[in-house]
Amino acid sequence: MTLNPYRSDFPILNTKINDKDLVYFDNAATTQKPVAVIEAISKYYQEQNANPYRGLYGLSVESTNAYEGARQTVADFIGAKSSKEIIFTRNATESLNLIANTYGRMVLKEGDQVVASISEHHSNILPWQQITKEKGAVLSYLYLNETGHITEDEIEQKITGNTKIVTVAHVSNVLGTIHPVESIIKRAHEVGAVVVLDCAQSIPHYQVNVQELDADFIVFCGHKMLGPMGVGVLYGKENLLNEMPPFLTGGEMIEYVYEQTATFAPLPNKFEAGTPNVGAAVGLKAAINYIQKVGYDNIKKIEDELTDYALTKMKEIPHITIYGETDITKERCGVISFNVDDVHPHDVASILDADGIAIRAGHHCAQPLMKYMKVAATCRASLYFYNTKEEIDIFINSLNKVRRWLGYGD
Repeated sequence: MTLNPYRSDFPILNTKINDKDLVYFDNAATTQKPVAVIEAISKYYQEQNANPYRGLYGLSVESTNAYEGARQTVADFIGAKSSKEIIFTRNATESLNLIANTYGRMVLKEGDQVVASISEHHSNILPWQQITKEKGAVLSYLYLNETGHITEDEIEQKITGNTKIVTVAHVSNVLGTIHPVESIIKRAHEVGAVVVLDCAQSIPHYQVNVQELDADFIVFCGHKMLGPMGVGVLYGKENLLNEMPPFLTGGEMIEYVYEQTATFAPLPNKFEAGTPNVGAAVGLKAAINYIQKVGYDNIKKIEDELTDYALTKMKEIPHITIYGETDITKERCGVISFNVDDVHPHDVASILDADGIAIRAGHHCAQPLMKYMKVAATCRASLYFYNTKEEIDIFINSLNKVRRWLGYGD
């Protein structure tokens, strides 16, 4: 197998599935975890575990420092002005719900418009459906061209003076398309709207600097960027977060509580009710440190080579339809959605699984996009820098057998 200096950092890649070497091509769903992350979480629970903030004893102080250290690492990682702009949540979905149910509820009124892309994950559609219905506002969509891109004309036409919020994924979890977020943010700000940027699929692969982008809010999660499940991030500009009411109430997010009223803690605690997932935050910090050690330039170089290789090989197979951009360009990453003629995606995934290959099949929590593309479901192979060309060869060989296995003869 091609010498990949990072594979040894991921013990799970040595796993056997159905007596075959695991080929893990479901990285858009969740990435695998390096030893550095696993050990950081283990070390926290072995040496630092205590309830943060609430204790004056040494171990509680260590836990608090570990948690706040993780917050500062995240702030530095994305270029936030202050760690007060970093809110820890359970996942990107909770971050999006927080924004919709606080900022959205606060600013939207009848006739206002929220604009999303048609390629959004359900987690960036459903909260906005609910809040626009409640407020009598309108949820509109940016549609894609034939290669899966949002055009400048679409941005100009859809983001109007009635638009108050634009919410869009940086990268499509179905097509791997990198959306023109700089143009979207510029247009939104021209009409006085704020932008919510879902970076769950982009930040594992590309540097995201919130000040350079001038994004008002961004969200992402730990588990798609080598970190643990159970920790998400909401970045918001400090002035916006200060204006927003709390999302959840309870312990830690208060300043004073009286019988009939309460005052709330300053940022970021105002949005972090209850005991936090300190171990997951520590794991996220370790994941960020690992990504920075590998380097985004290196990650992109490896992924571009792998994606180009996979797309080239897949286009040689008869009866394969690839959706979105079919050539490696700066507008796509290593998420490849495809279908095999006459074979349901679930059957494709099952056949590949017999050869130890893990891909995703279904609607990928993007049913509006599926309907727009006029398909019920697709197969999805998603690559990361610890994958190899040899794994792609195994995938291609198995894909070549799918129709023959079902009796089509080719």
